[in-house]
Amino acid sequence: MIAKLRKAGLKLTGEKKKLAEDRLHGRTFVFTGALDKISREQGAELVTRYGGKNVGSVSKNTDYVVVGSDPGSKFDRAKELGVTILDEACV
Repeated sequence: MIAKLRKAGLKLTGEKKKLAEDRLHGRTFVFTGALDKISREQGAELVTRYGGKNVGSVSKNTDYVVVGSDPGSKFDRAKELGVTILDEACV
């Protein structure tokens, strides 16, 4: 059966597609403010699970700031630096 499939042009490889576990690889996130649906700790865990990095402060190396209600100075710093700001709906 495999020989027939190969003869028909099907190419079988042993490579597996990477799952979503690395979709945030190389990206840095900061959570600030009170989130309604999940805790900031749960959000940080999701980021880590998908290959991203959660940090505690905003810098020029931060890719995204996830903002809940009453975000404070991290939100202000993100705006100053031009960091992409996401709301909780994106998590």
